[in-house]
Amino acid sequence: MPSTMEDIRAERTESHFQEKVGAYNRWKSELSEAIRSCQQWLQEHHLDTPELDLRIFDILEALRSDRLTVAFVAEFSRGKSELINAIFFSDYKRRLLPSAAGRTTMCPTELFFDDQSEQDYIRLLPIETRLENTSIAEYKRDLAAWKTLYLDSASPDAMEESLSEVIKTKMVPVEEAERLGLINKEELSQQNEQPTEVEIPLWRHALISFHHPLLMQGLSILDTPGLNALGSEPELTLSMIPSAQAVLFLLAADTGVTRSDMEMWHQHISRHNKSLKLGLMAALNKIDVLWDEMKTNEQVDHSIEEQRQSAAKQLNIDPGRVFPISAQKALVAKSKGDAELLGESGIAVLENHLADVILPTKQHIIWDSIVGDITFALENIHNSVQSRFEQAHGELEQLQTMVGKNVDVFQQMMNKTRQQQAVYLKDVENFQTSHRRIVHQSKIILNTLSPESIDKLIAETRKHMVNSWTTVGLKKEMTLFFDSVQDTLQIVSRQIEQTHDLVMSIFQKFHEEHGFPQLSAKPFPLSKYNEELQKVSQDAEAFRTSKATTLYEQSFVVKKFFISLVSHVRNQFITAHKEVEAWLKEMVNPLVRQIKENRTRIEQQLKTLTKINDSRTNLESKIGELEKQCAGLQAEMNGLDALREALNKTKPADPATVDNEAEAEAEAST
Repeated sequence: MPSTMEDIRAERTESHFQEKVGAYNRWKSELSEAIRSCQQWLQEHHLDTPELDLRIFDILEALRSDRLTVAFVAEFSRGKSELINAIFFSDYKRRLLPSAAGRTTMCPTELFFDDQSEQDYIRLLPIETRLENTSIAEYKRDLAAWKTLYLDSASPDAMEESLSEVIKTKMVPVEEAERLGLINKEELSQQNEQPTEVEIPLWRHALISFHHPLLMQGLSILDTPGLNALGSEPELTLSMIPSAQAVLFLLAADTGVTRSDMEMWHQHISRHNKSLKLGLMAALNKIDVLWDEMKTNEQVDHSIEEQRQSAAKQLNIDPGRVFPISAQKALVAKSKGDAELLGESGIAVLENHLADVILPTKQHIIWDSIVGDITFALENIHNSVQSRFEQAHGELEQLQTMVGKNVDVFQQMMNKTRQQQAVYLKDVENFQTSHRRIVHQSKIILNTLSPESIDKLIAETRKHMVNSWTTVGLKKEMTLFFDSVQDTLQIVSRQIEQTHDLVMSIFQKFHEEHGFPQLSAKPFPLSKYNEELQKVSQDAEAFRTSKATTLYEQSFVVKKFFISLVSHVRNQFITAHKEVEAWLKEMVNPLVRQIKENRTRIEQQLKTLTKINDSRTNLESKIGELEKQCAGLQAEMNGLDALREALNKTKPADPATVDNEAEAEAEAST
């Protein structure tokens, strides 16, 4: 067995999944480089805008910090940590994460690589922080709240010992466990013996960062404890699990699909099926318990397939997304280099699904979102440049026909241009009225979504809940809060739609009457916030009607409601406020710039005609200037076309095609 990390790294051979993660990471680098090249070209040709520069900065930062998150969810003793070891850390040839019998992860654990830290570490959030009015997300910004242990990455033994912290527990009085919201006396009273102390996790949450090829390339792993932990930490199901690109739900062949499995599936997992798209799957672990030397291979395979079909039916998912595996045998096989045992473990089919379906799906979503935004901006810029080209080319043709003409012709043209200027200035004056209306509506929208607005609603709700004398009154205030939030979003939705329609009508008017480019503005995607609110509302309803809300003390219920549910709504409002503000600027500013440019162009045209009228030598000079200008604008349009083509070359394969091929391969191997 290798004794040091250096020995382990020397023996590593890349799996198919590792190869795909590496390719995915290289693709992100190529996409980032294409976007940077696009930004540099726009800046060199003075076609960039502050709004677009800020958007590109945000995009590049998002690509840099992007992670592929795989969440492992299951009841206790289903083999989550063993499976994580088998898929991601088998090259250590030992159980890096504790997963022996009776030793299971007691707190939610995130594994990733922190490129901002020089040392590998494990950060542990004390369980006592559950008494505070602070969410895990907020605690992540307060390093002082965590116990930090630096990992000795040169020693596998030291790493294993440090990581064993995630399974540690302690005995506390029943009253303390109840204050922490980990038990309630009513349920405890139903037991035959009434303990004075109970065992609870030592830590509330764990963050583990260390140098590992997959983690360094952007892989992030979320290991969650059982049903009780998910129920007591709604933040997991509200934000952490839904934000994962893949959620792997583990079942065990030795227990079958239990009632607690189904409870966890329905309450915390299946409702994310739509948002996770191709990323929701299940693994039927411990199939080695079905291996029987008294049966033929065909009979064993038939038993496994029956369990697989049964599990798929109970979970109401496609059987192709249920993977029969033995995590323990897979880890042993990889550690010993046993190809036959590795094949029997079934792990390769699951790994290939992660590599050939989940990664391409995430890749496609990123490309569609990022390149879609940039392409939309380039389209507007191209239309603007094309409009300037057509105007310059039209002016050029007009001047070319005036060579050798008398003074009257120039005078007529000047009079016509002045008339156009008068009409244009009249429309610009009307636009100012509309623009003031847009600014006014924008202020209303931003005020409605402002942190101050949501904080006021939160404060009123908290006051009424604290002063409520009954559980019924408490639950009623919860419902009223989400009703108010829903009403707010409906109001904002109407205001956003009206503002968008007004801007589009102005675009169209200036396009038809003054030859402006066919500018367009993307509608704001408020629907994603409505969908998120619906999910939080469902969680709130489950919390409101749960037995715990009735049994726990009022102060704890109020605290948990605000930390886990209300804080999530507040974060959504803050994000929406920021995105709506940027959207409003991006939508209106192109038109404002176009109006200024057109006014300058008309004024310049009048000056040119005056000069030509005074001296015919200015005519040839102006024709030369316009010819040069047209050539430059044509080159810019060609350059913009080349930028779009370069971005399109980074487009990944259609995930639907990849998914079909992967499922066919999985069926064949099964």
